[in-house]
Amino acid sequence: MLGAGRMGLAMLEGWLLSGLDPARVVVCDPAPSARLEELAGQHGLRLNPPLDNLAPVVLVVAVKPQALADALSALPDNIAAAHPLVLSIAAGAPVALFTSILGEVPVVRAMPNTPAAIGKGMTGLYASETVSGAQRALARALLAVLGEVVEVPTEADIDKVTAISGSGPAYVFLLAECLAEAGAALGLDEHTAAQLARRTLIGAAALLEQAEEDPAALRRAVTSPGGTTEAALNVLMADDGGLCPLMRRATAAAEHRARELAGGGENS
Repeated sequence: MLGAGRMGLAMLEGWLLSGLDPARVVVCDPAPSARLEELAGQHGLRLNPPLDNLAPVVLVVAVKPQALADALSALPDNIAAAHPLVLSIAAGAPVALFTSILGEVPVVRAMPNTPAAIGKGMTGLYASETVSGAQRALARALLAVLGEVVEVPTEADIDKVTAISGSGPAYVFLLAECLAEAGAALGLDEHTAAQLARRTLIGAAALLEQAEEDPAALRRAVTSPGGTTEAALNVLMADDGGLCPLMRRATAAAEHRARELAGGGENS
């Protein structure tokens, strides 16, 4: 594993939780977090060992996009010579970047999200043409322990996955923040408002996971004609300025940023 920031750590924790043998894991991170050092000590992971004799089967790349080229270029030649499956979660980093530095290695681009740490992740993946069937199955197996996996047919689709599920947990957390703030604005104390918002989102998500109906049907089931929910939804579902148009603009901005990263744009 090259890099182990927040998302990389989430994946690593998910794998360890699923029973992955720690002896098969090597983690390289020049500035390991306290949590990474704790995991390494707890499970006996090899953290920042010499790489000169390694021949990895899988090279998991979880480096920030702006540091990716330097991190790949710093790898010793034996890493690329092992012809590992490159499993990258670096947002916006195209297959061509990996092959330009490491040679014609097989590359799977994946976009998981942070619920992977508790086995509730959603991951989209794209496999380059040089990925074999066995390697595709291996990538899916590694990602499946983190939650559900969906494969997309084109590399450009990964930017769309990033905008929806990769960044999506932050949208949900923001909704919890906004709902709690709205409760406080109505006069509830902050603790009660936060508890109501948090548990409402958790319960609704659990119901959505188990129900056979789609989200629209579940929404309609809560909405009585002329009732309180309808009054709120009239605001949230307004054609101009409602939640759906706002979400379309937000996800379009996320996809655009992912394409900028792929093109080497400035990082903010």
